[in-house]
Amino acid sequence: MWKIEQLPGLNSPDRTPESICTCVARIFQVRETEVALLELSGSMLNFVYPAALKTAGAIPISSSAVAARTAQSKQAELFNGFTEVKHFSVFELVKLGNSGLDEVIQKLMTVPILTLHGEVIGVIQVSRKAPRPEAAGPDFSPDDLRKLESVARLIGKSQPKGKSIAHSAG
Repeated sequence: MWKIEQLPGLNSPDRTPESICTCVARIFQVRETEVALLELSGSMLNFVYPAALKTAGAIPISSSAVAARTAQSKQAELFNGFTEVKHFSVFELVKLGNSGLDEVIQKLMTVPILTLHGEVIGVIQVSRKAPRPEAAGPDFSPDDLRKLESVARLIGKSQPKGKSIAHSAG
């Protein structure tokens, strides 16, 4: 039986955004640059991971961006045809790691991170990027979405009161 709580990097007291996202990338067999962790700060979602997106800007919670909709609705979503979904592509233009500039998000899972009291503190997303849909790898399944929801629950329930996701170590 698959147990999310037993995965190193997710439940350790010294976890970091990097260790969380590295573990998530392994779970879903995607590149680390295909995992995004955003933190809600006031009325803005700020990228915590990947590091290259920290300075790329923030997403207003009131916008129509997919991450903003996830935070607003508190609902997980799965898009295996993401290029057909209206979204902010500005963040896809930031070069991450050794990915090619012609790579765009083809498939995406997006899940809110909630506290034990149901307050949104962030969003975690896993994508598959490629120049074309057929090159992006397998579709995400409903079971994959449930696994990502388990990760988000673990992050949310172990989040110390008043501490940000970006500084969740210790």
